Amino acid sequence: MQDKPTSFSIKDWADDDKPRKKLVLKGYAALSDAELIAILIGSGNRDESAVALSKRILASTNNNLNELGKLTIKQLMQFNGIGEAKAITIIAALEVGRRRRGETAQKITKINSSKDVFELLQPILGELPHEEFWIVYLNNSNKVLHREQLSKGGITGTLVDIRLVLKQALEYGAVGIILAHNHPSSTLRPSAADKQITNKLKIAAEALDIKVLDHVIITEKAYFSFADEQLL
Repeated sequence: MQDKPTSFSIKDWADDDKPRKKLVLKGYAALSDAELIAILIGSGNRDESAVALSKRILASTNNNLNELGKLTIKQLMQFNGIGEAKAITIIAALEVGRRRRGETAQKITKINSSKDVFELLQPILGELPHEEFWIVYLNNSNKVLHREQLSKGGITGTLVDIRLVLKQALEYGAVGIILAHNHPSSTLRPSAADKQITNKLKIAAEALDIKVLDHVIITEKAYFSFADEQLL
């Protein structure tokens, strides 16, 4: 008589195998962020399982995956058990996730709300350590004709060339434009300079029958809309 196969519960599996088995049995949605990262690194160190090590890495970024994605190879290698290969694997996986969201944003071809602007540009601007100013050019149906970086600045600000914005608008045949820039500080409050450049562009554009429809300030997780707050 053949012996009956032994059935093991998840608690009987080796610590480094648990996340993989759990994914197979329950699906990826059942795994925590730490368990998913544990699958990437494969193993922990002499004192920690892959999951325990992953939890410690996440704790260093307040359990924020966006913050984790900003860590460098050198910073990740400060954790015992993370060598260059594991650090590269973590960075590559998070970058794939970022690009996946970017592909979703590319499907936005018409702007119906400030949220659409956020979804369109957050993958580009949301995690930058410096400010960038972008323009979205629209036709009379609010379809996106073109989106373009106008300028790139330091952490405290960037420069905006009003003449260039309007020149490009005429070239694209745009009747509406949306201004957008990011705040690396994560503050959503518009500065005096933000309000000033919005007003200057609005007045200049009106002379050419081009309407400034919105100015959206983008941070990692949220946005501020001049139009929604009736500041235009």
